[in-house]
Amino acid sequence: MKKIRGGITAPRGFFQAGIHSGIKSKNLDLALILSEVPAVARGLFTSNSFKAAPVVLSRKYLNMKAHKAVIINSGNANCLTGKAGIADSVKISDELSSLIGCKKEEVLVCSTGIIGKRLPMGKIERALPLLISSLHRADSKKAANAIMTTDTYPKEISYSVKIGSRSIKLAGIAKGSGMIEPNMATMLAVVTTDIGIKKGLLNKALKEAVGESFNSITIDGDMSTNDMIISMANGLSGVMISGPGKAYTQFVEALKVLCLDLAKMIVRDGEGATKFIEIDVMGAKDVFLAREVGLKIANSLLFKTMCYGSDPNFGRVAAACGAVSKPIKPERVDIYLDGRIVVDKGVALTQKLPRTIFKGKELMVAVDLNSGKERVKIYTSDLSPEYIKINAAYS
Repeated sequence: MKKIRGGITAPRGFFQAGIHSGIKSKNLDLALILSEVPAVARGLFTSNSFKAAPVVLSRKYLNMKAHKAVIINSGNANCLTGKAGIADSVKISDELSSLIGCKKEEVLVCSTGIIGKRLPMGKIERALPLLISSLHRADSKKAANAIMTTDTYPKEISYSVKIGSRSIKLAGIAKGSGMIEPNMATMLAVVTTDIGIKKGLLNKALKEAVGESFNSITIDGDMSTNDMIISMANGLSGVMISGPGKAYTQFVEALKVLCLDLAKMIVRDGEGATKFIEIDVMGAKDVFLAREVGLKIANSLLFKTMCYGSDPNFGRVAAACGAVSKPIKPERVDIYLDGRIVVDKGVALTQKLPRTIFKGKELMVAVDLNSGKERVKIYTSDLSPEYIKINAAYS
């Protein structure tokens, strides 16, 4: 794999646009990603019961064989808007499809922003011609900028990958800063690739990649109503994956790298975050227990504030480990802070550690349960006063 320029439009045949439509008082707020030929598309969605209108609609539309575009607005979630909100999302896909020459079901719709308000449909409808005329393949972050809410910078990356004797490209954009919790309630993301792949295989690949990336991050443990990831593959590279094998494996590994890169960007841009934290849980009987331990630590307010204060209080880690739904055996547990063992088989090796070991901007916490072979990594950020300031005023 090789990082390349071009962003979301690096793969052949993809175009992007980002404009200000008036949903927000300022800044870009409407994005479009378009494939010049119909593309195979799959998606994964938030597991929140209060699913926003665009989530409901896009899940339904993904039953189509192929898709042409994804339109994303920021500044308004179109959630808790009832049947009217669904109708608004349908109208956006319908009007956009008529302008680009496809069926309305071939246009996927995403929204992010404040919950409980109807979309300003007049502004969006008037902006659609400008959105289409702004489409281009240039190296630009306009679409990535247009989907941001509390993000402080656009998240975009692209790769060239050799599969067999030929190269394919894949790229992605994402937004996310707060309300980040696994089970596909993490963010909005769009991944494009010019590989050809059957829909079932793309779905399988996406689930594998998301499991180790977007579903392995948490900022605050809160689950959003709107979030989804959409992957589009248009086949213009000439490389086709029709079944399991070496080519499929290579593609999945590349997709995992891309998604993990984007997921880590989200964590680093967590609301008010000052530190990036990797939690490595190993020696578990099963993946589910490893994930629960990792998430219990990552979502502990005491742990997160300890990291913000550069306080290597390993007791916070131990307490979180012991709070999981299935009992663990403390006498087997080892805990490490930035590579230094601090708890050996359930016994603290020291009472107090120097704060210097937790002063860095990137921290590592490792827990070895010594009870099995499963291992999971979870990524999170610290909790600072800025997080409270941001969310106390978000309305």
